[in-house]
Amino acid sequence: MRLEGKKVIQLVSKDFEDLELWYPVLRLQEEGATVHLVGEKAGEEHPGKYGVPATADYAFEDINPADYDGILVPGGWSPDKLRRYDKVIEMVQHMDNERKPIGQICHAGWVLISANILKGRKVTSTPGIKDDMMNAGAEWFDEAVVQDEHIVSARRPPDLPPYAKAFADLLAD
Repeated sequence: MRLEGKKVIQLVSKDFEDLELWYPVLRLQEEGATVHLVGEKAGEEHPGKYGVPATADYAFEDINPADYDGILVPGGWSPDKLRRYDKVIEMVQHMDNERKPIGQICHAGWVLISANILKGRKVTSTPGIKDDMMNAGAEWFDEAVVQDEHIVSARRPPDLPPYAKAFADLLAD
């Protein structure tokens, strides 16, 4: 279990893309990582876009990002909600400052844009926010997965296998 002892934050809010949240969580857990779902309120259930719910283990205010080894931001419509929380922005900025793995897929790039960490970075995302990513200073690629140092990005659900593997590999280092 190469990820035993590793702890990861999986951000959650209403209307996340079901597969983009659950696939990486299960993949990391298979390798021994502890993954906590972190939302606005502990114990709050959030419906996914396609009906698969996720219940927050902790509230944003309840955790210290320094206690974690990485963070995952799901896609769907939830990134537009997540980026409105100062605590979420602080968590992402902390991970960036510490060069800890940050995973983002699909629309999750919006959270990294709001955290102001994309200038000069190579990334991908859903093509729908390509312009947003580039306007934030990122160099955008239409590829399944792009890794730039500690940031791993992917476009959409079909890219989940290489995305989750790249994030797990980075977390294992």
